[in-house]
Amino acid sequence: MKKSVIIFTTLLCTLVSAQSNLDKGNEWYNRRAEGASGVRAASAPIDSAISYFERSLDGGDEKEAALMLVKAFYFKGEYTTNDKEEKKTIFDRGKRFAENYIDRYPDSALFRYWYLVNLGSWSKAYGILTAAREGVADLMKEHSEKIIELDPGYENGGGYFMLGAVHYESPYIPFLLSWPDNDDAVIWLRKAVETGNARLVQMVYLAKALYKDGQESEAISILEKVVNSEPSPHALVEQRDDIREARELLGEYR
Repeated sequence: MKKSVIIFTTLLCTLVSAQSNLDKGNEWYNRRAEGASGVRAASAPIDSAISYFERSLDGGDEKEAALMLVKAFYFKGEYTTNDKEEKKTIFDRGKRFAENYIDRYPDSALFRYWYLVNLGSWSKAYGILTAAREGVADLMKEHSEKIIELDPGYENGGGYFMLGAVHYESPYIPFLLSWPDNDDAVIWLRKAVETGNARLVQMVYLAKALYKDGQESEAISILEKVVNSEPSPHALVEQRDDIREARELLGEYR
């Protein structure tokens, strides 16, 4: 019995040591909801993931590690802190890092999409006027259209979603930002929801655009579906947050 335990322990240690830094980073990323309280995640799991992904950048797994690092930056900034200055720092790091890889892999819908995810959160942290001065809306529109061209099905219509979201979120500013249109937001967000498996965040954005368009009944119906959803264990914190927002919007819209 004692000999069996020793053999098992030795094998386990061998397997662990054989894991690449990328494997370890992915393992921690998949455990990112551990220790979460509601919609607030503990920072330790995602910090461990970031550390391992950064160590992987010098090896043969650089491209995959870089993509996972951009995803991890977004999760850390969005779900582990409420401090605005910390969010600014994290999202600025994420968007700058992703920009380098868009230049290296211009035909990658993946890097463009996760660049936009970080950029969108960056703009919220810095505020609408700063984002407008930096040309964020135009960047998001340009990259969203490129994602649609490269891979319209990526992230269940992620390009359509980003294009709809920027039409919804961006203010109309004469002579500076004249193209945002809520009617277009509805068109593209509906296209996103109808592509692949509708994501809760896509449904929430569609509901908000519909409500703004005066289509209250459909907006409420969509939000009720979100509220009655069971969050996926693979995106537990993220979907809890989508459900929280849907519940708050229902209280406002009804």
